[in-house]
Parts: sequence; C-alpha cells; structure tokens
Amino acid sequence: MAETIIPKATAKRLPVYYRYLNFLANSGTTKISSTELSDAVKVDSATIRRDFSYFGALGKRGYGYDVVDLLNFFKKILNQDRLTNVGLVGVGNLGHALLNYNFRQANNIRISAGFDINPELAGTIQSGVPIYPMDEMIKQIKDQQIEIVILTVPIDAAQHITDDLVKAGIKGIMNFTPIRISVPSYVRVQNVDLATELQTLIYFLEHYGPTLKEPEA
Repeated sequence: MAETIIPKATAKRLPVYYRYLNFLANSGTTKISSTELSDAVKVDSATIRRDFSYFGALGKRGYGYDVVDLLNFFKKILNQDRLTNVGLVGVGNLGHALLNYNFRQANNIRISAGFDINPELAGTIQSGVPIYPMDEMIKQIKDQQIEIVILTVPIDAAQHITDDLVKAGIKGIMNFTPIRISVPSYVRVQNVDLATELQTLIYFLEHYGPTLKEPEA
C-alpha cells in the first residue's frame, strides 16, 4: 500500500500538536477533544480533525482523543521515539544561542557537533558540545552519521559550505542565513529568516492591527 502524502501545511502543524500533547501528558490529562485542542493550539477543530484523518482513526466519536496514545503516535511519526543528532555550522552569536537552547526538553533532538572557522573556538567544548574546525566538517559529519545541520554562517560563506555539506551526505539543512542556498533535489532546506519574519509582523501590525477584528453582529 502506497504511503499517504500529507499536505505541507498539515506537516507543519504536527510538531505544534505534539508539543501540546506532551504538555498534557506531563500534566496528567488523559483525554482531549478536538475543540479543546483547537482552543489550546489556535487551529480550528475542523482543520485538526482533517489533519488527523490523514493517519486513520485516531480518536473515537463522543470520546475524543486519548492523550498518551496520540502522543506516542506523533512521537513515532515525527521520529521523536529516537534521538536525532544535528550539526551546527557557525558558532557565532546565533550559534551560541542555539547551543544553549534545550532542544531535548520537549524534543528528542540534540546538537552533537559544532563547526567554526574561529581557531579560538575549534577544539573547545561549548555548552557541552564539541566544536571542530571547518576542515574536519566533512569527516566528522560522515563519521557521526549526521544527516541534518543548522547553518548560521556569513552570507559569503553560505553556498560553498553548503556544497561541502552535500558532499558529506547531509539530507536536511535549516538555513538561518539571509540567502537562498542551492542544493540538489534530494536535499531539503528549511529557511529561517528572522529579519523577514519581523518585517512581516510589522507589516501586519501596520495594515491590520494587532488582531483580526471580530465581525459585527
């Protein structure tokens, strides 16, 4: 049976559901309805039910969803049932902030290796993570079987470092640089541009206000 391809919009919402379900499980909640989940994650209940329907019958009519069962299901779907090691390329201000972020608090993800051109950083341990010189990047990524990296390097270095990452066998890149890097079709890139996100927020505040107005009765 062919694997169901879910919409990208649904895929982006899955970690949001997982994070809140994790919170519910830790607080001892045993079941939740799509309406209650909707209020918590700010996604309408019809969308939640449609998202869940791609994976079969996850709940029971009149009962709702079993929190632990649903959490375990999404844990497997999102590969949170096993530890994922991630590399960090560029240990500047943003890189250090990411090193200090506790990914494992709610996700089974850890930065296991960092890479930087700065000789004062290479060969040190930063926030419990070993930092390697750039000339060891390809070897270390292969040896440690790292398939995902976070890229936080200067613009002029982004593309040639990306080319080296592709040679090392990387399958996914979270790109924090402002440029759109070029990769082969078998490598997926997630672009995170904080300046663009802020500009978008400012635009919406200027033109639409802080919230959408409720329609008049």
